[in-house]
Amino acid sequence: MIVASLASSPRRLVTVGLVAWLVAACAVPTNPPTPSATPLPTIPPPAPAYTLGPTPGDCPTSAPAPMAAGTTATVTMTTNFGTIVIKVEGTFGPNAAGAFTALARCGYYNNVLFHRVVKGFVIQGGDGQYARLPNYDPNKFGKGGPSWTLTDDPVTTPYKRGTVAIANLGTANTGNSQFFIVLSDTAWTSTTPKTYSIFGTVTQGMDVVDKIALVPLGGEPATANDPQDQPVQPIVITGTTVSTP
Repeated sequence: MIVASLASSPRRLVTVGLVAWLVAACAVPTNPPTPSATPLPTIPPPAPAYTLGPTPGDCPTSAPAPMAAGTTATVTMTTNFGTIVIKVEGTFGPNAAGAFTALARCGYYNNVLFHRVVKGFVIQGGDGQYARLPNYDPNKFGKGGPSWTLTDDPVTTPYKRGTVAIANLGTANTGNSQFFIVLSDTAWTSTTPKTYSIFGTVTQGMDVVDKIALVPLGGEPATANDPQDQPVQPIVITGTTVSTP
């Protein structure tokens, strides 16, 4: 979820001056995308496909408890492009950290797609309602998530390459499961809103994130308002594990 101009195109990418807002059930402000390198060959989903996933009642039905300041967890996220390791820190954003860790632990992100890529800015995923394989809805990618929402955490650290934060609808306290990973130290400018709760940092696997960012785009239906930010091939989170010190 990232936000901006939600009145006419909820959770969609809208350009505002030099700042584009990445909207998808949750959104993130975005600078104009930079040209991409030569795309990688298509990487198919893993086989056997889509046997993991939460069963009803496994995952939180209300906003999870915050993670205490000074507490950390390591979330290892496997994808069909490789493994991404995220250090989650309660000091950064206790509400966001607690939610992401709880959802990773219960299997919420299993078989969920990274549904949005903004070249040079962010990759975004976490819509377990409409972007989970095999029963996904390409017309609603990025518009879903749990029924609960989070209270925003104050942003006290810069958005930089490897930063992981909760996407939202562009209004206060509207984030939940969707998250994004920042691709560049210069993605956030002085005019880019800093209202997306930061909860962690990629400690291993930024090369995997970079590979994901090179996937060809344009996979949304022709009627969508922003067809150029959805990957044309599946980028699948095949599983997550959580460990604590």
